[in-house]
Parts: sequence; C-alpha cells; structure tokens
Amino acid sequence: MRFSTLLLGVSLTAIAVPAAAQTTTTRAGTTKTVTVTTATPAPAEVPPQPTTTLRDALVATYNTNPDLQGERATLRANDENVPIARAQGLPGVGATSSFSQSVYDTGPGTSPSRRGTLGVDLSVPVFSGGSVRNSVRAAETRIEAGRANLRGAEADIFTQAVTVYVDVLRDESIVRLNQANVRALSVNLQATRDRFEVGDLTRTDVAQSEARLALAQSQLRQAEARLIGSRENYIRVVGTPPGVLAQPPALPNLPDDVVVAEDTALANNPNLEAAQKQRDATRFDIDVAKASRLPQVSVGVGGDYYNYLGSVPSAAAINRDGFSTTLGANLKLPLFQGGRPAALVRQAQARRAAAIEGVTFAERGVIAQARSAYANYQSSLRVIESSRVAVEANRLSLEGVRAENSVGTRTILDILNAEQELLNSQVQYVTAERDAYVAGFTLLAVMGRAEAEDLGLEGGPLYDPVANYKRVRGKSWDWGDDKDPEAVGTSTRGSPRQTPDVSAPLDPLLQRPVDSTRTNP
Repeated sequence: MRFSTLLLGVSLTAIAVPAAAQTTTTRAGTTKTVTVTTATPAPAEVPPQPTTTLRDALVATYNTNPDLQGERATLRANDENVPIARAQGLPGVGATSSFSQSVYDTGPGTSPSRRGTLGVDLSVPVFSGGSVRNSVRAAETRIEAGRANLRGAEADIFTQAVTVYVDVLRDESIVRLNQANVRALSVNLQATRDRFEVGDLTRTDVAQSEARLALAQSQLRQAEARLIGSRENYIRVVGTPPGVLAQPPALPNLPDDVVVAEDTALANNPNLEAAQKQRDATRFDIDVAKASRLPQVSVGVGGDYYNYLGSVPSAAAINRDGFSTTLGANLKLPLFQGGRPAALVRQAQARRAAAIEGVTFAERGVIAQARSAYANYQSSLRVIESSRVAVEANRLSLEGVRAENSVGTRTILDILNAEQELLNSQVQYVTAERDAYVAGFTLLAVMGRAEAEDLGLEGGPLYDPVANYKRVRGKSWDWGDDKDPEAVGTSTRGSPRQTPDVSAPLDPLLQRPVDSTRTNP
C-alpha cells in the first residue's frame, strides 16, 4: 500500500500550481491577444524522512495502551480464582482466646470466679463431594478463556492502531490534494479576472471561478479538521504523536479464497475459543452444584491453655491452670435442604445451556466477520484499480478540456467541473487504499493472525499470560499480597495539540500552467 504514489505521479497534473510562463490566448471572433502571466513555482522541496513506522506504532500500543493493560490486569485477577478454589480443600488453622469473670454465684464459694483461655484449632477437610476439585477445574478452564479473551483484545487494539495509522496517512493525502486544488483554483481565478478585464471572458466566468474557489477552501478546512481528528485518535490509541509516518508494509498471509479465511477463523479465532472454554467450564459448575447434597467429612485437632487468674480459693482442690487437647471427626450428611441443591443444579444446567448457545452465536459471528472482511478486502482492491483508471482518465479529460477552452469550444465552467471530478477520483483512490489495508488487517484479526507473536513485534519481551498464573497457583500464605498497583499505560495529558500541517511537497512534474495551449488529444 502506497499512499504517496498518488502524490508522486498519478493525479495532480491538472490542478497543481502553474509554472512560470506567458500564456497567450485569443478569444474566438476577435483579433485581440490576451497575455496572462502565471506564477513562478517554488523550488522543489526534499521530502522529510519518516520518523515512525507501523511497527513502531504497534510496539508503542502493545507496551503502553491502557485498554490492553487493563485486559491483562483482568486476566491476573482471574488467575486468583484457582488459589481461592483450592483454599476450600486445604487445612485451616485458627486461634481463639477468651476471658470470663463471674459476677454472681450462689455456690459454696470454692469455684474460681475468673477464667482465661487460649487455644489453637486445626481443621482438615477430608471429603467434600468433589466440590473443591471441580471448582478448581472450572477456575482453570475460565482462566484459559480469559487468555483467549486477552488475545482477542490484543487483536482488536492492534486493529485500532492500524486503522488510526492509515487514517492519518489518508487524511494527510487528502489535505495535500485539497491544498493543491485551492492553489490551482486561486491561479485560475486570477487568470479569469485578467481575461475579464480585457473583455475575453464574462462576469459569469469570474463568478463561477470565485464560487468554485470558495467551495474548495471549505473542503480544505473540512479535510484539515478530519486530519486533526485522525491525529488525535492516533495519540489516543498509540500514546504518542504520529510524526512523519512511513508507508505501511504489505500484509502477510492473506488468504486467496474465502473458504480458507473461514476455516482458519473457525480454528484460530480467539473470541470463539473463549466462548468454547466458557462452555467447558460450566460442566464443572454442574458437578459443584451436585456436591451440595453429598456428605462432607473433616477432622480436627484442638489445644487449649486455661488459667483461673488467681481466683481459685486456697481450700479448693483444683489446678490453677492447665492444658487440654481434643481430637475429633465431623460428618455432615444433608437429608433435606428445602430443594436448594436441586435448584443449584438446575441453575448450573441453565447456565451451561446459555454457554452452549453462546458458542453457536460466537461461531456465527466469526463466520460472518470472516466472509464480510474478505469481501471488503477484495472490493477495496477493485475500487483501487477502478479509481486509478478514473484518475488517469480525469487527468486526460482535464487536459483536453483546457485545450478546447483555449480555442473557444469549452467554457470556464467545463474546466472547473473537470478539476472537481479529478479531485473526487483522487480522494476516492487514497480512501480505497486505506480501506483495503484496514479490511486486510481486520481479516487477519478475525483469522487469529493479528497478535503480537504473529506480527513479530520487537521492543522488549512479550507479555506472558501464563507467568502470573504459575506464580500464584500454589500460594497459600494469607499475607502474600502484591505491591499496590500503578498505572502502566501512558497518559496523553501533556501531548501537543495536533495541527493540520503537512510537510510532503508536490512532485515538480505536476506543476502545469492553468491555461494550457496544447492541442486537444
């Protein structure tokens, strides 16, 4: 894809700033010669070197985009569901203490009036009907779904980055086209006024040129506003100002057939994989619900230290402090719970049914997206070819109209219309190039081939979605907190406000006189 091609050789021949010349024209039916002096062209400028490539933009997006960083944090939160589920099957240790003071006692007066205790209890679950095992499996499966969701979010954000990148290139090209159009119409208006002064043209011709110049100026302002918006969107997604953007490279591994695109998408699309994993997790949820009506067994050990705190009468034959130890087993056998277990099972089954339908819905979406993205890509390629033909044809048409105007068979309005048609075809051409690139990358994203590993991004180690899971899966320490989180995505509060300035010059070969004296081809 080369947005600069249009500006370097295809399209602006008819509407560029005129070269220095003395153009002589003779009005039909008269012998008066009218000489129109055109402007001297500015010397050719050296095009600025690109400062940012598409790879640079994607690397910056991958490392600093807050939306992507938020998705990673969400996945890390899901990782914690595994140690949370495992904790239900691990031993629990607790400490207790108590103090009591007797305030009234009708006994014989030999009982202690104060008592303090300190105890430690250990409880070990032995059997819970499989609820712990299935809860862990459900959590692990949902973590796999979260990883797939992260891949999908990564592809979506890369698609946004590519879109804003080529939007800036497109709108810069359109601004340059409109700037050249305004310059050409300005010279055309001056030439029309000069010819009107000597009686070669009418006031109507001048008014038509003035109206078309005003319209071109308004179109230029609109194009500049769109360029500013595209650059600001670039900053929103990428995090840095665009600078001078290089042309994007060709997209790799695009399918030649819609069937290949569809089959690849069904096999690799991350959103479909996430829906399938969510469906698989619901099967374990049903087993967890069924466990609520099964027996639960646990064993426990407890030790207590007690002290009467000097309240034992001297004549009493009891120890003033001591230790006690207990060992026991606990069996909980549900007999009737008011229908709660069955309701939990039915609820889990209904949620599984919803997840199954969710897979079908996601599959439909993937198929539609793959087919439509492929069709959009192919259509954009055809529009590019048609627009290229239209640009060449409109360029030749404008040259012919100008030649015919020089001999009096065409009017100024004919020239203005031909210039507008050429501009429209040029804008359509650069827009089609942008649309083709976005459609192609969208197709790669639907096929599951638009992730960091697929794009071969360099700029630091890639984020490993499994590393945090391995770190926290076996943790059981109650005080093993992480550090307080800090923002990773970069703020754009201090970024410069964007302007519609464009620095790429026009090709000198495009500098042509407004009133050509060439014969009609």
